[in-house]
Amino acid sequence: MYEDHYGLSGRPFALTPDPRFWFDTATHRKAMAYLGYGLAQGEGFIVITGDVGAGKTTLVGHLMATVDATRLHVIKIVSTQIEAEDLLRMVAGGLEIDSDGLTKAQLLVAIERGLHATARAGRRTLLIVDEAQALPVSSLEELRMLSNFQTGGHALLQIFLLGQPEFRERLHGSDRLEQLRQRVIAMHHLDPMEADEVEPYMRHRLGVVGWTGRPHFTPDAYAALFAASDGVPRRLNQLAGRVLLFGAIEQIDTIDARAVASVVADIAGDMPGVKPIAVSAPHSVRETEAAAEPSVQVAPAPGPDLQPESEAPRPLPIAHIPPPAEPRPIRLSRDEPLEASEPAQDGLVDRIAALEARIDEQDIALRRVLTLLVDWAEGEQTPNLASVRAAGG
Repeated sequence: MYEDHYGLSGRPFALTPDPRFWFDTATHRKAMAYLGYGLAQGEGFIVITGDVGAGKTTLVGHLMATVDATRLHVIKIVSTQIEAEDLLRMVAGGLEIDSDGLTKAQLLVAIERGLHATARAGRRTLLIVDEAQALPVSSLEELRMLSNFQTGGHALLQIFLLGQPEFRERLHGSDRLEQLRQRVIAMHHLDPMEADEVEPYMRHRLGVVGWTGRPHFTPDAYAALFAASDGVPRRLNQLAGRVLLFGAIEQIDTIDARAVASVVADIAGDMPGVKPIAVSAPHSVRETEAAAEPSVQVAPAPGPDLQPESEAPRPLPIAHIPPPAEPRPIRLSRDEPLEASEPAQDGLVDRIAALEARIDEQDIALRRVLTLLVDWAEGEQTPNLASVRAAGG
């Protein structure tokens, strides 16, 4: 719908991985370097991890689009808690081996022969296992055994393991996987894109489908898209697609932070990972950041050194004057006085009362000092140093 309204030749933010939309973020560029290094080595394991939607499948799709298919035979498996023998049968299927009726020993012999046949045809074999975090240890061990097959001192099989972050932790935390760890020649974790990568990422994907600047995205719209998606590509794609649909329905040609916030508010309950964002009519990324900056409000305390003001002082950013940590004394309720059964407890009550009085005095003095500093920071009056000394006790 929105592609027709904005004159696009297709959907730029479809969730299905498409190598045409590949965009080189810093983390994906580094991952590609590791994958290229691994392919050049032609052996061992390469492990790529990332959160859901980080772009692992897109990464591999882009890699496959760049390699020579006549020299590399690729077997791809999406893991769903596959047991060891079933995994072997899937590998055999990728080598066009009929595994029906074969025992495990016969299956291993058939796989080794299939790998040799592929090598004699001048092709290397690459096994890609997606969602590797779902594999039981026995299946991972079977993969390690397959990686031992070689001819003439060269490995017959190379393996890429793609998984969510817990796979990396599992790989490092299990003693049973020590031998597999020793065969890992490269490992990389895909991070979300940075805030300054959102705009070029979106412009690239829009450009692939013929975008000519309509709709126009304001800088604060990009900032809002990043804030709501955390820079995770799939989340960003989901949100950006909905924002374009919103723009087409509302017949608007400029997408700003308010439009993004409206969409986020509509889908926050339905789309995991999208966080509601607050937008108060900012017109730039700087104003958006300033609007989100935390502040402290200091109420003026009555005193002879302060002039009455017609309005309350403006909030002062914490980054300028950090508020002191609040003391956490043990306070007794004045409405429920301590019942003294011994003379020593009478003394305790007196000491606590004295401490409470002192705390109240310090609180008043602190409020007066902070109020003077607020005035000084806002440039509304020159601080009276004598008053500051007197207020501080």
